[in-house]
Amino acid sequence: MSLVIIFLLWFFSSPFFALSQPTTSPQDFLLSCGDTVGLTTGRLKFLPDKDFQFLGNTTTLKQPGLLPILSTLRFFTELQARKYCYVFNVTQGDKYLVRTTYYYGGFDGGTQPPVFDQIIGGTKWSIVDTAEDFANGLSSYYEVVVAAVGNSLSVCLARNNDTTSHPFISAIELSKLDDSLYNTTDLNKFALSSIARSSFGDDARISFPDDLFNRKWNSFKDLNPVEENKNKVNPEDFWNKPPAKAFLSSITTTKGKPLQIQWPPGPLPNSRYYIALYFQENRAPSPESWRVFNVSVNGNTFFKDLNVTTNGVAVYGNEWPLSGQTNITMTPRNDMPVGPIISAGEIFQLLPLAGTTFPRDVVAMEELAKHFKNPPIDWNGDPCLPWENSWTGVTCNKSKHTRVVSIDLKGFEISGTLPESIGNLTALKHLRLGGNKLWGQIPEMKTLTALETLHLENNQFEGWIPQTLSQLPILREIFLQNNNLDGQIPDGLWKPGLNIQ
Repeated sequence: MSLVIIFLLWFFSSPFFALSQPTTSPQDFLLSCGDTVGLTTGRLKFLPDKDFQFLGNTTTLKQPGLLPILSTLRFFTELQARKYCYVFNVTQGDKYLVRTTYYYGGFDGGTQPPVFDQIIGGTKWSIVDTAEDFANGLSSYYEVVVAAVGNSLSVCLARNNDTTSHPFISAIELSKLDDSLYNTTDLNKFALSSIARSSFGDDARISFPDDLFNRKWNSFKDLNPVEENKNKVNPEDFWNKPPAKAFLSSITTTKGKPLQIQWPPGPLPNSRYYIALYFQENRAPSPESWRVFNVSVNGNTFFKDLNVTTNGVAVYGNEWPLSGQTNITMTPRNDMPVGPIISAGEIFQLLPLAGTTFPRDVVAMEELAKHFKNPPIDWNGDPCLPWENSWTGVTCNKSKHTRVVSIDLKGFEISGTLPESIGNLTALKHLRLGGNKLWGQIPEMKTLTALETLHLENNQFEGWIPQTLSQLPILREIFLQNNNLDGQIPDGLWKPGLNIQ
């Protein structure tokens, strides 16, 4: 099944509204991009992004009354960079909610926001196109739930064929989620891209601290009757831990009638989705405070004989196929004295992950970047993925386990040293670093058994040529001229088929 990504996410109804007094913040990464001192908005404390991003330029929008989190942004003018990444230190195996915020504000002197890609880890997450929202005076949010496959998680922007100006970003929020949240989805294979998260029948929007995981719940209303709930729920009773405020009101219907809603309001592309629906009996507790009904989605049974009580209940559908308008129907059992009821819902599109670069290669490349004083400016994030956004000069294979097979930085004027950890790139075939300002000793490379070409000429390497280079079975070119090396070329390197310079 082909995947078409849709992102309809959270919008401010207007970028001009007042702030409440700050109290506390979740222990997460909250960045105000382009800001220099940080800010507090509502009850969330945002840090400036300068410690996470050294590329790009920053600007302050002069629009009067603009919400502070939208008043600054960072935009990226470096055309030679394949991607612009923010990298966060995380705990391997933990899951996170990532939210990116965009408000154009005409920062580039134009009237049309640029279109560009955003990337989570090594997977192209979505196309960022905020034109419609900006025309309506709105900012745009995108959300994804993802598991950390290593000790870092990158959020990147990248140009595409439709990018006419500069990619930009206003804010990034990364919030750690409890293990139970969305645990029916294999996050080693998929990310969950938010489509809608709604509290039914309520006019209020819900966010932190009512939602401890910094999720945003929008209001959803239609022509069905709305009833206030008389009972409190305990979020800990649910896997996804929805906020208690999401149950304060519900959509219902009269006795004996099915309850039908079109939610999300807009059509969906043909894909697979995760659906979570939340219900609570709204009447005061008594022996009669329960109701039973069937739930169907687009005419297909979603859950049969659902028993809804005052304690609340949730039902989940994983990898549910949807296309076009989504109709949810709740049909009461014949003996029910009241109609069906629904309180809230979440829906995510399943985003297949592009895979990950072999962890040992990632660590080795990060170590290499640290030893270079001036590596290419896009040497951040996943070194290989997505394929079209790999690090400058880096080529990787396209297999189940993505490996670095070539590093070609000839003539990049790079200074620094070549670390011993280069020996961990055991799939490396070509290492071409000639014409730079590298110094120090040439490290041992006996583990690079796939190496075919080694070009280190025209640098400032010193010391002895490692004897172990002669043990590389398929090495066919080794260029070492114009360095400060001592001694002679080891005898073992003088063998047929090996070009030495």
